Amino acid sequence: MIRNIKVEHLVETPVEKQQIELVERKGIGHPDSISDGLAEAVSRALCKEYIEKCGVVLHHNTDETQIVAGRSNPQFGGGEVIKPIYTLLVGRATKEFDGQEIAAEAVAVEAARKYVKNTIADIDLERDMIIDCKLGTGSSDLRDVFNREQIPMANDTSFGVGHAPFSELETIVYNTERMLITDLKKTIPGIGEDIKVMGLRDGDDMTLTIGCGIVGRHVDDLDHYINIKEEMQDYVVDLAGKYTDRNVVAHVNTADKIEEGSVFLTVTGTSAEMGDDGSVGRGNRCNGLITPNRPMSMEATSGKNPINHIGKIYNLLSTQMAKDIVKAVPDVEDVYVRILSQIGQPIDQPLVASAQVIPKDGTNFATIRSESEVVIDDWLENITKITDMVINGELDTF
Repeated sequence: MIRNIKVEHLVETPVEKQQIELVERKGIGHPDSISDGLAEAVSRALCKEYIEKCGVVLHHNTDETQIVAGRSNPQFGGGEVIKPIYTLLVGRATKEFDGQEIAAEAVAVEAARKYVKNTIADIDLERDMIIDCKLGTGSSDLRDVFNREQIPMANDTSFGVGHAPFSELETIVYNTERMLITDLKKTIPGIGEDIKVMGLRDGDDMTLTIGCGIVGRHVDDLDHYINIKEEMQDYVVDLAGKYTDRNVVAHVNTADKIEEGSVFLTVTGTSAEMGDDGSVGRGNRCNGLITPNRPMSMEATSGKNPINHIGKIYNLLSTQMAKDIVKAVPDVEDVYVRILSQIGQPIDQPLVASAQVIPKDGTNFATIRSESEVVIDDWLENITKITDMVINGELDTF
């Protein structure tokens, strides 16, 4: 099969050599990330339910999840949520197949509750959050797409974008949030899951600005709070040293007014308890970052069905392609992959699959082109692998 694959030599300064680089990550407890996580958890649960009951994944999209912030009264040593966080699971799902009813809403609510319980350590699901579910029913023509024993047809004319490899700053920003939650939180339970990391590299100087909701019940007083901030700053600088020789400084909760006792204290560890709403697709791209120095798609990835929804498949696919090109072709400095679909056409036959490559100095671009084309074509030939990886939870979407 002949596919429209284009690999071009991109004459541009690699990100690592640009003067200014910005990178952001919204942590798993940020309201936007909670929305993404809920949407994806519900989608995966529906996929598994459909496979178990019907032998095939049926049409659904749960990418409109919304979070309406509650109100809270955080205190050192305690505090309480006064008005629960309201979560609305919105989208479409198939609720009947060949005469068999499917408990789509019940599956969705169960998956959502399980996700929150496993993600936000200090939230009380019986008191602090309301989970509501309003799933409509998919149209019959869309549901029919999922019954065809062939390569699925694209549901939309859209594109996906991916890049590789991560720069030093991208690696640091991503791992800062992850390690604070998975490592430092073990010894400092007051670290909440709502962590936002903003990275700036100005030449060889990196500045990390970190916002973290500290959980009041684990903090004795203001001095204890200040000590936690200082420990976080030291930890982050030490962590960054594993990935770069550049100068790194870290700042935590810079909006605090210590002299007035005004600090980022929470009851649950997420700002959704007090004033911050959340929506799917407003946060990280599917590689876990927000990268204004790189090409990006504004499409939300979480919650979309993994069968034929291009907004999900092509963003995940382009990212995997880029990573594999870097692995297979060592002479690549940076690579950007863009894939464009046409609605109604097989997803393994995009209108174009484009890779823009910044090669290392003195390399043979003809070799880079041919090897990159092989990687792209192989992924397209086996495109349904992406679906399996999503359903099995092997790929993050935010």
